[in-house]
Amino acid sequence: MSRAMNIPMKVTPAQKAAALRKPLLASPRMQAVLAPMAVGALLLLLWQMLCTVLDVPVYLVPSPAAIFRTLVADWALLFGALLTTLRITFLAFALAVVIGVAVAFLFVQSRVLEAALFPYAILLQVTPIVAIAPLIIIWVKTPVIALTLCATMMALFPIISNTVLGLRSVQPSLLNLFRLNRASRWQILVRLRIPSALPSFFGGLRISSGLSLIGAVVAEFVAGTGGTSTGLAYQILQAGFELNIPRLFAALLMITVTGVLLFALMVALSRACLSSWHESELE
Repeated sequence: MSRAMNIPMKVTPAQKAAALRKPLLASPRMQAVLAPMAVGALLLLLWQMLCTVLDVPVYLVPSPAAIFRTLVADWALLFGALLTTLRITFLAFALAVVIGVAVAFLFVQSRVLEAALFPYAILLQVTPIVAIAPLIIIWVKTPVIALTLCATMMALFPIISNTVLGLRSVQPSLLNLFRLNRASRWQILVRLRIPSALPSFFGGLRISSGLSLIGAVVAEFVAGTGGTSTGLAYQILQAGFELNIPRLFAALLMITVTGVLLFALMVALSRACLSSWHESELE
């Protein structure tokens, strides 16, 4: 009888899989999505309750329900403005990535060049865009080009800074190994520095994507352009002049959601490129 009690029980593959399977809510990715959504839902519910109980006038603070109704009613107008702002955002973001990566490669190849020009890159970052935008709009006659340049200047520095940091952050032992095997500058750049710089580069993309959107909106505010091809910044200004506060909040909501989606897109791109080999994206 005691010998029979000592016989281990067989565990089936299905039982193993069930033991290893985590609950859906225990997944870090699901927690990263559901936790902010739950907090946001509670805040919206509290906002709606306060507006209803205190009878706040809609021209002061509109309720979430009023903002949603305005968003649906003015969807055609606001969505067209969003497309205009997104065009400036994507143009500025692409230009910032191309220029930023090229400048970072030049800085890594020459310490003297980096010491001479990097302070001017910092100068672009610390100079308020609202001070430069009027000059650019005066000098450049085409509104789209002027707005794109303003947004590019705002989004450029994170690409340069993070890419330079990543290209410099190589393991000294690997760099010595490449030099011992007489690798050229191009081989060191392509086979060692660029793979090592990818995590920092994607971190720069996350920051720069949001700054491109902010730069586009700020440039539109400064430009104050009107007409049919106007962005969300003009709709916000116009709604403020008309005291159409629900439309103002609806435009702000579209800008906020767009910024979150741009950040999520950069996170997904980073995970797709790094999840198979870099520890920063491994679960």
